[in-house]
Amino acid sequence: MSIWRVILAIVFPPLSVIDKGCGSILIVLILTLLGWIPGVIAALIILNNPKN
Repeated sequence: MSIWRVILAIVFPPLSVIDKGCGSILIVLILTLLGWIPGVIAALIILNNPKN
């Protein structure tokens, strides 16, 4: 996880998980629309997952 991805996850979470698949983008987008902090947390969790 690079520092640029972390910054992007804080500024605009759905854009930071663009290469992780459609499901990840939708989850982060919905959580970001419900509240900015849940979207950031979900994006950081998805980016920190070593399997992807």
